[in-house]
Amino acid sequence: MNIGVPLETAPGETRVAVTPETAKKLKAQGHTVRVQSGAGVAASAPD
Repeated sequence: MNIGVPLETAPGETRVAVTPETAKKLKAQGHTVRVQSGAGVAASAPD
């Protein structure tokens, strides 16, 4: 499965749909994870 994680653009939103730890687990299960550049910055998970 291909999983995409977009950058959140709503004002004041700091959450991200997938954490780095979750992305690693998904990849280990054989999924493809694509994260838009900067998606985790507001959640303290930079590129």
